Amino acid sequence: MRLLDRYLLRELLIPFSYCLVGFLIFWISSDVFAQMSEFQKERLKLPEVLEYYAVKMPEMMVTVLPIAFLLALLYALTNHARHHELTAIRAAGVSLARIALPYLGLGVLLSLLVFAINELWAPQSLEAAEDIRTRHQVAKPNAAQRDWELKLGFQNFKDRRAWLIEAYNVVTAEMIRPHLVWARPDGTRMEIIAERAQYLDSVWTFTNVNVLEYSSEPGSVPVPSHTMTVAMPVFTETPEQIRSEIKINKLSSFKMVRKLQLSVREILEYQRLHPGDTSKADILDTKLHGRLAAPWTCLVVVLIALPFGVATGRRNVAVGVASSIVICFVYFVLLQLALALGTGGYVIPWVAAWAPNVFFAIVGIALTWRAR
Repeated sequence: MRLLDRYLLRELLIPFSYCLVGFLIFWISSDVFAQMSEFQKERLKLPEVLEYYAVKMPEMMVTVLPIAFLLALLYALTNHARHHELTAIRAAGVSLARIALPYLGLGVLLSLLVFAINELWAPQSLEAAEDIRTRHQVAKPNAAQRDWELKLGFQNFKDRRAWLIEAYNVVTAEMIRPHLVWARPDGTRMEIIAERAQYLDSVWTFTNVNVLEYSSEPGSVPVPSHTMTVAMPVFTETPEQIRSEIKINKLSSFKMVRKLQLSVREILEYQRLHPGDTSKADILDTKLHGRLAAPWTCLVVVLIALPFGVATGRRNVAVGVASSIVICFVYFVLLQLALALGTGGYVIPWVAAWAPNVFFAIVGIALTWRAR
């Protein structure tokens, strides 16, 4: 069977490579024409435009990979059926499930690849692309300080610490005039009011610090003290957590949910630090399950393509192309509708995120069972 598997994969990977490159070229070309006037206003040169699309490549790959895989798989299966190769293979005693095994294996590998892209590279691609586009906007008053977040509030409900920061640099993790309130488990309270703070060797270090210590007695008078430098290794907050807080605070609409790239780790870390916070529960849960469900589209693609591709008869390969377009359109419409309902709280988040994959998987399995 190894010879058969190699043959089926070879006949799939060649059109898959062409489809993937073709879709990326088409996607980038159409976006260049749509954004040309904006690039000119932002004074981007050709190398910077190329850098911009190189940075956005992970985000595009997440969308393009399943579509290219579906089109290539339908093309390959339709071509095999057109030349009666599948009929001959099945006549030799090879079941449809065994024929599908190399396709399913490739679908799992692509699903893992999409998950890795979503988790490791896509969350940073949006910010990096925006940095490239605003690189020459020096005429704007605060363009030089675009790395600074002003009037930032950061809550760590788990450890009962609240950070109020006048200015925070998201690149260097430097704080200007931070004010921290810490309610300790023993009932005492500490306030730290510093001129600056920085994350050095995985420890928050405050400079020119005023400390107020409150006892556990109600209405107690604080005991003040002053020191030039205070290192607080007990503070577990990290710059990554603060950056996640900044990103998640922007989730105010379905448009922002679609646009903003968050990794599973960032969402879980935010939920760990904010237990019981229901203000963004539906949005974050939908985003979390959407992140987990999206990669498995590549596996669902195999289940959908099999019954459409293995039908016998001398069909034109254009049937495979047309089928893939219709399937992609229906899938993405259903996906966006489900995510919108989940984000708005009308549908349980995990149902909204997984419903399109489950629906198409069930339909694909049912149709494949009939075709066998």
